[in-house]
Amino acid sequence: LILMAVARVTRLTASSPTSWQDAVQGAIGRANKTLRGLTGLEVVSQKAKIVDGGITEYRVTIDVTFVLEG
Repeated sequence: LILMAVARVTRLTASSPTSWQDAVQGAIGRANKTLRGLTGLEVVSQKAKIVDGGITEYRVTIDVTFVLEG
């Protein structure tokens, strides 16, 4: 009998007024509320909104990997 794990990747986008790391933490915190078995993430892109010469919003897009149950 061979057991195989099957994983899925879901793309999420989140933002923070503080930092890219905070935006990633926010995305993972939200993902943890609805997805089980999170195993990793990849940061796909980092962007920022600039107003009057300063960064006002940090934006990240991440791919979250989780193992499907079952």
